[in-house]
Amino acid sequence: MRILVVHPGPNFSVADVHDGWVEALRGLGCEVASFNSDDRIQFYGHALISTGDVDETGHPLVRRAMNDEDALRAAMQGLSHAALAMWPDVILFISGFFVTPGIMGLIQSRRMKVVLLGTESPYQEKMQLERAQCADLVLLNDPVNIEQYRDLGVTAEYAPHAYRPSVHYPRTGPVNTELAADLAFIGTGFASRIDFFERMKLADLDVLLGGCWPLAQHSPLRQFMGHDIEECVPNYEAAEVYRNAKCGINFYRREYDDADVDTQAVPWAMGPREVEQSACGLFYLRDPRAEGDELLDMLPTFSGPEDAGEQIRWWLAHDAERDEAAHKAREAIADRTFTSNAKRLLELLED
Repeated sequence: MRILVVHPGPNFSVADVHDGWVEALRGLGCEVASFNSDDRIQFYGHALISTGDVDETGHPLVRRAMNDEDALRAAMQGLSHAALAMWPDVILFISGFFVTPGIMGLIQSRRMKVVLLGTESPYQEKMQLERAQCADLVLLNDPVNIEQYRDLGVTAEYAPHAYRPSVHYPRTGPVNTELAADLAFIGTGFASRIDFFERMKLADLDVLLGGCWPLAQHSPLRQFMGHDIEECVPNYEAAEVYRNAKCGINFYRREYDDADVDTQAVPWAMGPREVEQSACGLFYLRDPRAEGDELLDMLPTFSGPEDAGEQIRWWLAHDAERDEAAHKAREAIADRTFTSNAKRLLELLED
């Protein structure tokens, strides 16, 4: 089967999902090509042209060749050429952030199957539902609103967040002292997370935070940043952090996309951080959520930042109990690989 996988655009988080699917589909014998939305958006967004003027030193003055909206449109126009050149059986959109329903409809009219992998349920459900109307199959990271997709006449299935065994695995050698920490967290610094971590009162612990965190100058969290706070952490580096920390934590964002504020369905599914931390053998505290409560009941939940801070200190003092819980969690998610999801996709396409 020939499959064209469309990169989501951002080079963090959802890009890891893209990489996992490409790797898994190729491993199952599919002919897979990737449409590099990320590179194209960067290229058109930063393209410069001369204004025809020069500055006081004689150097030519330049301006952006196009605004953001035009750059995104230009970046995605190449998709039709890529599809024509490959003529795939299936085009798989990861997230579909920058593709328009019009482009998806055009692809469908040429009898190529369109699959949308929705990675933002339920936070950006309305955006995904718009695109789902032009898809043959929708895979959702959280099935809480799945009936809304089926009401459109679209086949919709749940595809759990997954891990890559080639990236996410337990530590086998000595601890990397540069990454060793009592508590580690890698993720985007949403306002809700900043407030939560500041209220945990972590000053006496060895903490490592990573991800893009827009911290105020006076924030006590600045001392814990393991890198430039405006940079993201590649997934393979996040996995190394997980392998060398004693404890982790998962705290879900509380922010919804503006268009989805009125829906605010209660999320059900676990997020990628829980699956990846478990695969790497890291013990962590869980933000309560229904699927995690069913599958990962060996890992403790917390009721708030103060409670989380107290629990972290208790578990740090109990190595054997911590290691046992982490081992059970890894066993519980063992089958949650991208390959498992890819096999299910191929079965659905055959049907």
